[in-house]
Amino acid sequence: MSAVPESIVYTAKSHVTGGRDGHGKTDDGALEVDLRAPKEMGGAGGGTNPEQLFAVGYGACFQGALGLAAKETGADVSKSVVELEVGLGKEGESFGLSVKIKVSVPGMDTDQVQKLADRTHELCPYSKATRGNIPVEVVAV
Repeated sequence: MSAVPESIVYTAKSHVTGGRDGHGKTDDGALEVDLRAPKEMGGAGGGTNPEQLFAVGYGACFQGALGLAAKETGADVSKSVVELEVGLGKEGESFGLSVKIKVSVPGMDTDQVQKLADRTHELCPYSKATRGNIPVEVVAV
């Protein structure tokens, strides 16, 4: 069973119409996007898609959790880079996701980065949400 947050400190709200070929926006107006299926899926392209939004959101969350993990060891991750690849492919009758997270920290040994990235994967809320549901690979580069 999943852990339940002790208290909710923020709730993101969005409004989406038209699915992959529609429009999405947040209730505060800070984000507003035209959604378009990518050409690789037979779409027109020319907009963003759910996988790109997930990649950016997960990447930002992971980077934040990287800072939290770094505090445990005193590591400097101020120049770190987190790159995410979100794959979408057939899974039975529908589709499924996969994620690859690449973490680099200039000036830090790859083995140290991997340990830090693995710890981050334990702390990140997106990692917690995906754990056991989709394949997620975390790699130091």
